[in-house]
Order: sequence, then C-alpha cells, then structure tokens
Amino acid sequence: MGGFFGVASHEDCVFDLFYGIDYHSHLGTRRAGMAVYDDENGFDKAIHNIENTAFRTKFTDESNSMHGRFGIGCISDFEAQPILIRSHHGTYAITTVGKINNMEEIAEEIIKKHTHFFEMQNGTINQTELVAAIINQKENFIDGIKYAQELIEGSMSMLILTPKGIYAARDKLGRTPIIIGKKENAYCASFESFAYLNLGYSDYKELGPGEIVVFDADSINTISAPGKDMKICTFLWVYYGYPSSTYEGVNVEHMRYNCGKCLAKRDEGLNPDLAAGIPDSGIAHAIGYSNESKIQYSRPFVKYTPTWPRSFLPTHQSKRNLIAKMKLIPIHDLIEDKSLLLIDDSIVRGTQLGETTEFLYDSGAKEVHIRTGCPPIMFGCKYLNFSRSTSEMELITRRVIAELEDGNPEPEVLYEYADPDSERYKNMVEKIREKLHFTTLKYLRLDDMLNSTGLDTKKLCTYCWNGKE
Repeated sequence: MGGFFGVASHEDCVFDLFYGIDYHSHLGTRRAGMAVYDDENGFDKAIHNIENTAFRTKFTDESNSMHGRFGIGCISDFEAQPILIRSHHGTYAITTVGKINNMEEIAEEIIKKHTHFFEMQNGTINQTELVAAIINQKENFIDGIKYAQELIEGSMSMLILTPKGIYAARDKLGRTPIIIGKKENAYCASFESFAYLNLGYSDYKELGPGEIVVFDADSINTISAPGKDMKICTFLWVYYGYPSSTYEGVNVEHMRYNCGKCLAKRDEGLNPDLAAGIPDSGIAHAIGYSNESKIQYSRPFVKYTPTWPRSFLPTHQSKRNLIAKMKLIPIHDLIEDKSLLLIDDSIVRGTQLGETTEFLYDSGAKEVHIRTGCPPIMFGCKYLNFSRSTSEMELITRRVIAELEDGNPEPEVLYEYADPDSERYKNMVEKIREKLHFTTLKYLRLDDMLNSTGLDTKKLCTYCWNGKE
C-alpha cells in the first residue's frame, strides 16, 4: 500500500508536511520522501529507505533544513517517490498511490516517441515516473491527469506539486481516498483523514471518484467534477486503515465493532472463557464481539512495541513472520487451561496465525477458536498493491482449493468456494481449520461485512473476496 500528504501554506509548510507524512507510516515500510517548493530557492527533495528505521528518524535533518510554502510527501511500499520532473509543463514533483496493471503496454507506447525510463533493480519501471510521462503527453496538467485516469488499468491517485499550487486527483473509481483539510492560511490533502487533525486542520471535503482539484494557501478549486460510480477498497476498513481513519463518512474502528457484533450473532452456543483480538487490527473486532456476546474481553498476549513499532517490518516474508511472533508476549495467567476465542482481521497465507495458535497451545491453552474480520481472501487484488508481491497460490484458500480440486479449478468453481452457503465453502473452511490446528474456524460473511459499513454496497470493491469486478 502507501499513503501521501500535501500542504499549501502562507507560512513554511515543512512542520505540517513532516508530521502529516509520518501519520501515514502504517501504510508502508520501504521508501519515504518529501518535496517542497520555495519561492526563493525553488524545489527541494529527499527520499530515504525506511525499511529499518521509522520515517521521523530518517527525515529529522530534512525537517530542519527544508523550507517551502508548498510541499508533498509519501510513505511507499515500493517505488521511490516523490520524483521531480522537468517537462514542457515546467518543473514539478509528483507522488502516487495505486497500481498500474497495463504498465508495460503504456511504457512501450511512450518509448516509441523516443522517451526513456529509468529501470529499477527488479526490471520494472517506477510507476510514478510512468504517470508523469503519461501526463506529459498532453498540453496541460488537467488534460494530462484525465488522460492518465482513462489510460491506466487498475487505480491511480496522485498529488502534483507546482510553483503555483498542488493538484490532487483521486483515482477514477475512488478505490483510495483523498481528504482535504483546512486551517487559517493553509490547505492540505491527505490519504488518511486523521493525519491533519492534530496539526490544527479541520475537515473540508473528501474528493469524489475521479475528482481533480488544485489548491494553494488561499483557495481550492475543482477542475474536474467527481464521477457517479465508486468502488472504494473495503479492505481499507478491514485492515489498512488506522482506527481513527474515516472513509466516506464511515470510521474504521466503528466499522470493525460492527463486524465483531455480526460474528457474535452467528456464534450462538459457543462459550469460550474469553474473547481477544490479534494485535492490533483484530482488537476492535474482538471488542464488538465481546460487547454483543457478553463474553469477557481480555488480552492473553500483548504486542511489545517500544522497539518494534512498525508491524510490516521487514519486507522479507520469512523474517516478517519471525518478528511478528517475537513481538507477541504471552500472559500465561490468561492462557493456561483456557478456551480462547481470537479474532484476526483476515487470513492471507495463514503462516503467522498458525504459528500464533501453536504458541498459545504451547503456553497452555485448552482451545483456540479463530474468527476473522472479513471473508476468505480468494483473489489477488488487481486494483491496489495490497497483494502485488503475493501470487494467488500463496493464499491459503487457493492452496486448499487446489488440494480439494486436484488442481486449479475454473472461475465458476472458485465463485462457488466464495459462497458461504455452499458445500465447497464449508469444505474449504474445514480444511483450513485442520491445517492451522484451530479448534473451530469461522469467517465473517461478505454480506455482514458490507452491511457493517452502512454504505451502498454497489460502491464497495469486493474483488479479493468474490472475484467480482
């Protein structure tokens, strides 16, 4: 994933920019960057690797040395950004969030016009550089951004920093958010709605799908109206969003409470000694479950965060699994001889949750019942980079289905496995339970999850669960 933040102010914006970006640290682990524009000194930019160090530590020097009235920055799981571009539009900086599925085709067409790209170590192109190249095919920023929105298969939201102001453009179907904040003599644009509140900004507006605005310190103007169709990523509420985040008027923590309540309502007859959430994104689900079921909420283990503050670190999966396990410290008095019900936000590969369960059994647990805050993940995301590094056969659901079907089945069969009322679905869940040694396993139903948002379900993307566009 990734997140970005931008500020236009009459005063130096670097303080707001620095902390606004830092509040997006939960969205990425690999690269971070800042770019500013100053009337006297022009553009300045810095990018650092943050795989082993938090954003604040890496950018402390820049927070003191950089100056400007306008600025943008990002946290990214993949490409280095923001990048500086010099073209017929003048010099500008750009940062993006999204995924381009037709990157090679677009790049080849642009290369035919005698344009080149810097190739990254893995042989791919920096997608932010490609977006800039697409924009540069048109005579002005507005036409260029619209062209990018139409041409890109996947999704692409962006901030563009120019000497006159900042362009903010939400992806065509609003799969990721952009929220505008306002305070005296300044505006900001943010992926996360809470990132500007402690900096003195108040909510101004949330951009609609495909909406493009440009703002400076004095005003914000819509230059392309929002579209009617929306497919915002539901996984933002399930996992990626911070508890204090709000998308389309729906708070993440509140939505997770609702999901927990739905799980409890379908769990009649189960009487564990306590209900607990896998730290941190399963905690709200567990509180909702406990409140509805009246089963005591407890913390049979806690996450050690003083020196392990970043949950995604590092990027290599085997090391991530090990560190995730090292961070969980057991409280034996709440585990030994107890029947535990644990709620996690989701099960992707299953490795980490399986190890956590074994760890609880080793610590004396009598039973470990698992519930999840979303349905089984069946398909790799085509629209965001949530699962860009994960092939579908790494998903535990697909591995189990391949075993049950003696190979990869046709899409129609996969759709049947995604149906919680089908026999194939029940067989898949039971097989996963056996593999991961859970006492029982139940997933949140798709209809319950969607209803927990309170939004029109047609506006929510559910592709990773049911394969529906």
